[in-house]
Amino acid sequence: MDPLLAASRIAQSGLFAQSERLRIVAENLANASSTARAAGGDPYARKTISFRSEFDDLVGQEMVGVSDIGRDGSPFRVEYEPGHPAADANGFVKYPNVEPMLELADMREANRSYLANLQVIKNAREAVNSMLDLLRGTS
Repeated sequence: MDPLLAASRIAQSGLFAQSERLRIVAENLANASSTARAAGGDPYARKTISFRSEFDDLVGQEMVGVSDIGRDGSPFRVEYEPGHPAADANGFVKYPNVEPMLELADMREANRSYLANLQVIKNAREAVNSMLDLLRGTS
């Protein structure tokens, strides 16, 4: 297998994994203040993403893949708001267990990883183009 193609495929798997991670973070941020539809119900639960290593027979290398999209089991934030439509019989409203600052930090890390993988693909493409230019010059 061509090492430049292998590097590109590995980076491509990283791009996919980080784009999924960014999607999960965006969902969490979009629902950070949503409440239950019914009084006393549970609100949006923060989503989590886990990755795994996957062997790719085509390139003979380990790739990254999404192993699970789960739910964070931490408790919901509870506030006393008796007039709120989602308040329970005691006047308490449950809010999602989403911490916006944590999500923003995760988004920044995922974005940087995405850009790093994109740069690997660009560099591999430039190396292939340079090699082709050298081969054309020798013809």
